[in-house]
Amino acid sequence: MSTPTALSDGNVPTAPRVEASPRVQASPRVIRTRPRGEGNTNPTTEYSGLLSTVRDAGLLRRRRGFYYILFSVLTLALGGIVTGFVLLGDSWFQLLLAAALGIVLTQFAFLAHEASHRQVFESGKANDVAGRTLANLVVGISYSWWMNKHSRHHANPNVLGKDPDIVRDVVSFTPEDAARSRGAYAWLTRRQGYAFFPLLLLEGINLHLHGFRTVFGKGKVDKRWVEISMLVARVGLYLAVVFWALPLGMAFAFVGVQMAVFGLYMGASFAPNHKGMPILPKEARVDFLRRQVLTSRSIRGNWFNDYFMGGLNYQVEHHLFPNMPRPALREAQVIAKEYCATHQIPYTETSLLESYGIVVRYLNRVGLSAGGDPFDCPAAGAYGR
Repeated sequence: MSTPTALSDGNVPTAPRVEASPRVQASPRVIRTRPRGEGNTNPTTEYSGLLSTVRDAGLLRRRRGFYYILFSVLTLALGGIVTGFVLLGDSWFQLLLAAALGIVLTQFAFLAHEASHRQVFESGKANDVAGRTLANLVVGISYSWWMNKHSRHHANPNVLGKDPDIVRDVVSFTPEDAARSRGAYAWLTRRQGYAFFPLLLLEGINLHLHGFRTVFGKGKVDKRWVEISMLVARVGLYLAVVFWALPLGMAFAFVGVQMAVFGLYMGASFAPNHKGMPILPKEARVDFLRRQVLTSRSIRGNWFNDYFMGGLNYQVEHHLFPNMPRPALREAQVIAKEYCATHQIPYTETSLLESYGIVVRYLNRVGLSAGGDPFDCPAAGAYGR
């Protein structure tokens, strides 16, 4: 579905004022989702109607078979990489296995993400055990850190002061943050769109460091010592094996390639979801349905995208139904698109390459504020800031 320019062209967005949807003529399918009649525009019943539709369609039912098969395939792939590592020995072809390992670990991270959303098992405890084991022991990142950060993101996507995913780090996501950059940092910020994907090559290291800072920090960590034990065992064993089996330079190269591929793959899968979409002020009063749809971007594609992005390509549906299993998201998208059209809620969907272009242009426009007052920024001025 086409969307208004403000939602899809990558411009620096101002926080939109979301009005109540006007009364529209519903299609027969959508009528069944509106529990109190066609004329009801109550935001709560609008979402509950949509939720009832997907629940009645069986789309929230767990698909354990899918996840068992996927886990088995990934485990076999990981076993194949380990076998190849042993057989190759002192060879620069090991770097190909390092890249493959980065890909497989990202796929395991997707599984941990889905377990954290209660998509895999009915039991919350079973999902937590699976998610914590996959995240800490297999991937090497803290499950508790991820849960804390990601839960806050889902509750308030692209909301200033509430969504940790738009808090300034190396990259600035608002002109106000970019304006605080000085010196060499300001030079980089003005070009941050072009630098974004190269910077993702370091994101793997960043994710590991966040995990260790969390479990060894002073904040509350659920099952802290379990996570510490898992992380130390995983990272320690990995580094010990690589540096024992390979010459020093090759060992550093192996770890570097694996980390770079892991970081790039993770970042390239999560970045298209919200970057360049509207950013809402902290005090914005937007109902759940519109808050999730207006700030999210889905990615067009086929079954390959479903696996390549771990289901994140259905970002709108994932935010509307975070505990929906991956295999059900494609069918849910049909329902969500129709529902949004009926309620006149813009639904954003692009191709993967288009989304990358939007992200780059958006970050470059934000970066124009670097080193100066955001109110003097050409991009900010163009949007009445």
